[in-house]
Amino acid sequence: MPNISIDQLANEITSSVREYTEDVSNAIEKKVDETAKAILKETKRLARKRTGEYARTFKITKEDRYGSTKRIIWNKKHYRRVHLLEFGHAKVNGGRVPAYPHLRPAYDKHAANLDDEIKEIIRNGG
Repeated sequence: MPNISIDQLANEITSSVREYTEDVSNAIEKKVDETAKAILKETKRLARKRTGEYARTFKITKEDRYGSTKRIIWNKKHYRRVHLLEFGHAKVNGGRVPAYPHLRPAYDKHAANLDDEIKEIIRNGG
């Protein structure tokens, strides 16, 4: 059995923890990207299509910070219109325009088990 100093042991433990952390964070980022792409595809499929431009202009924006992986799905050109279609709105002369939910159903379908998948990634070490 080889002799190892305390300093070498500390360095090995530190490098192992660092490697584990990088593997886990990369795997989580990959899973979040996959989920965001699936939500984007489903949102485009469910969006109202008169000319098709509204559905085509949905985009994903990455907002990563230390210890945080975040993806935002938004409409680049028609961002003012999204909530009106998602929730419906009142007409000028009375009455309501019906809601056409497309973002929330896509999110609920694909991100419902994301927490469990991330826990599994952490348990498996990446």
